[in-house]
Amino acid sequence: MNTDLIKYYHDRAAEYEKVYALPERQEDLATATALLKKVFSGKEVFEIACGTGFWTERIAETAASVFATDINQSVIDVAEKKSYPNAKVAFAVADLFDYQTPKPYESLFAGFIWSHILLQDLDRFICTAAGFVAPGGRLVLMDNNYVEGSNYPLSQQDEAGNTFQTRKLEDGSSHLVLKNFPTEFFLRESWKDIVTNIEFFDLKYYWILVCNLPHSRS
Repeated sequence: MNTDLIKYYHDRAAEYEKVYALPERQEDLATATALLKKVFSGKEVFEIACGTGFWTERIAETAASVFATDINQSVIDVAEKKSYPNAKVAFAVADLFDYQTPKPYESLFAGFIWSHILLQDLDRFICTAAGFVAPGGRLVLMDNNYVEGSNYPLSQQDEAGNTFQTRKLEDGSSHLVLKNFPTEFFLRESWKDIVTNIEFFDLKYYWILVCNLPHSRS
């Protein structure tokens, strides 16, 4: 069984967006799309873990520009084939923990990456993500809620409390995938010392956290 998360998403690239076709998720997807388009309207957006560009495409409808990154070239290849308005979307292959932006962005979108960060690495992730954003800028995170019967069941848990799912791809390969499902309280506590104006949107299948960096950092 494969335990390499990067390989899993590399191999899943062609079938990744099938999850967004599930009928029961359409209401949530419409709500999330409307929210993200409003939050990022007129903004320069730095996106990490853009995947196949499903959310990039929607954010780009109202954003001033989107610079979208992912660690996997295979998902970037899918994302680049989508239609974006006014050529205002650019892509790059990048490891978020090693990447340095030329300058801080006024906003950041991190979709479906929080759940794939080990609990013991979250402080590093938070500091890294915040470092991409200018003082006063906005950060938006989005990820899955656990819904029995809709998500893969949790098959393992390690000593640190990280949870894992066993997933199969259409080619028959099996993958052990890190997938943590945080509570609203946990998310607020994780970010409270770094950001201000935390808003939490709890949909059925997804959660969205919207917050701002302070205008001055102490």
